[in-house]
Amino acid sequence: ISQASANQRAGRCGRVAEGICIRLYSEEDYLARPEFTEPEILRTNLASVVLQMSSLKLGDIEDFPFVEPPERKMIRDGIKVLHELNALDSNEKLTKLGRQLSRFPIDPKLARMLLAADQQHCLTEVAIIVSGLSIQDPREKPADKMQQADAKHAAFKAEHSDFLSLLNIWNTFEEQKKHLSNNKLRKYCRDHFLSYIRMREWHDVHNQIMHLIKGEMKLKPKMVEAGYEEIHRALLPGLLSNIGFRHEQYEYLGARNLKFFIFPGSGQHKARPKWLMAAEQVETSKVYARNVAKIEPEWIEQCAGHLVKRNYYDPHWEKKAARSAVYERTTLYGLTLQAKRKVPFERIDPKAAREIFIRYALVNHDYHS
Repeated sequence: ISQASANQRAGRCGRVAEGICIRLYSEEDYLARPEFTEPEILRTNLASVVLQMSSLKLGDIEDFPFVEPPERKMIRDGIKVLHELNALDSNEKLTKLGRQLSRFPIDPKLARMLLAADQQHCLTEVAIIVSGLSIQDPREKPADKMQQADAKHAAFKAEHSDFLSLLNIWNTFEEQKKHLSNNKLRKYCRDHFLSYIRMREWHDVHNQIMHLIKGEMKLKPKMVEAGYEEIHRALLPGLLSNIGFRHEQYEYLGARNLKFFIFPGSGQHKARPKWLMAAEQVETSKVYARNVAKIEPEWIEQCAGHLVKRNYYDPHWEKKAARSAVYERTTLYGLTLQAKRKVPFERIDPKAAREIFIRYALVNHDYHS
């Protein structure tokens, strides 16, 4: 915190009477701190700001007369996030999806998950997960009771996904809430190492999101329970830069050549899926992925069509199939999703496919109709 923030906190001690403020750091430390807190616009992701400015047609963000203008890199990072979400096109113009996202008063990545959930018919589950991701983890791990906490939390663990573990916590808590008094519910949370206050906060955020979904957005959650694939296909479009492929025993290769590991507290730490997505990547001694889930590379291709790069090689004639074919390699942010998929060559280059047909099928008598 800055000196100004520290002084403001000290002022709390003397609000109604003389008080003493004890700071848990030295005076040298205090004097080394910045005088004032850095404005929020200079230290947060600007994706939401850029999205709102585009929807309000306020012109180029770099020319906008901010009181504290953010750095160009911060603006570019915000635009990059919106490209990833398909909210802005290649000319930085708002897309139809971008207009829908701008109506959500939450992080654009979380809003993108909700819109995808509507298409995958799993809004009920994804609204719970999204509201859970926007608060601090409700699971508590006191240093002196780590093993007991892990044992209790193991009951919530889902096989392939930390996101479904969150869903399990929510469902169990809601079930207990039906027949327990407030005091007994607090005791239940204490016994299972859950923060009652955070569970309440989760509930409040969820209520706001559901009010927004049903009221302003006019979306209708389905009552049918969704499966693993639908839920994770809905979460994936908001987390495309947080995907990873296991290329060594414990190490994962992520977007733009980032190397990371699964967070030891994750339910997937021992499972180590081949492909995964993560809610966030945190850098401490190493880069760790937190809240991870197993995914399939085909899902990435389907929801990231605007970002996937396609490379074609080795066109050839196929006698058995009686057609010209070519191999396709698909990549996203440098990660190979499919290395050697066979596709009809006429879809890619009809003229060249015709030449192969003439040269091999007709001239070489390699065609049996």
